[in-house]
Amino acid sequence: MASHNLARIEIDDLEIIGYSIAGEETVVAIPRLDVCFDIGKAPDQIIPINHVLLTHGHMDHAAGIAYYLSQRNFCGQSPGTVLAPKNLLGPIRDIIDGWVRLDGNRIPVNLVGVTPGDQFRIKPNLITRAFPTKHSRGSVGFTVIETRKKIKPEYARLSGPQIVELKKQGLEIDYPLELPIATYLGDTQYVDFSQLKYIAESRILIAECTFYEGEHTSRAEAGNHMHINEFAGLLAKMNNQHIIITHTTQRTSMSEIRKTLRQSLAPEQFEKVKLLMAHRPRRTTPAQNND
Repeated sequence: MASHNLARIEIDDLEIIGYSIAGEETVVAIPRLDVCFDIGKAPDQIIPINHVLLTHGHMDHAAGIAYYLSQRNFCGQSPGTVLAPKNLLGPIRDIIDGWVRLDGNRIPVNLVGVTPGDQFRIKPNLITRAFPTKHSRGSVGFTVIETRKKIKPEYARLSGPQIVELKKQGLEIDYPLELPIATYLGDTQYVDFSQLKYIAESRILIAECTFYEGEHTSRAEAGNHMHINEFAGLLAKMNNQHIIITHTTQRTSMSEIRKTLRQSLAPEQFEKVKLLMAHRPRRTTPAQNND
């Protein structure tokens, strides 16, 4: 039996699975791309995924790192690769070393520190690129980008043998092409992400919008999160085909969140929106103060 009842959204040929409630847990994975954005409490379903892209070190986003790595080792899988803000590498190693002493078994890991602008190759035709966010020191978001080569227009009508001959002569007959597939903002205050083309034109935008009520603007500011007023302004500048909203607060009912989204967004933007936790479980404990 799976450890988590994860939400599932299908977009074209991709399945997005995850769980994201502010202050409780956030983990979002796209298995076909072999990436998991943040790791939450490491649900069983994401253990086979080879790449964890960690945006920041808050407990609700990062608590499962050691378990993820340990389970992969236990199951005979290769060490997982964890990309994390460079300033977190020391503390993450401390956590892993602590669990090694507690557990008595080695926990192998491929730990990669990133700063904004860094790239990492996930597959031969797939990279992820880190970009800056405004949440905690060093926090980043990630875009997964398909890389291709496209033949230059002046060579497009040549035959195969002619192209081969030009390559033998050392001519560059093609140019790199980037197709941004999915962008994950993680937790962040408002930033004009439309300034980065690969984010603005990413096919899928996975974005936090935590607060929806007028009196919650100060909570959003205090926690370095996004309020619906800021979120609506951001989406108006973006050109994404699909938008998945994460990190919703339990302080506002899901029906009220849907109503506010409909009222706040332009119709063409609202039609693109899906709530990851559209059917979130009811909370049985008091709302936390740090969402």
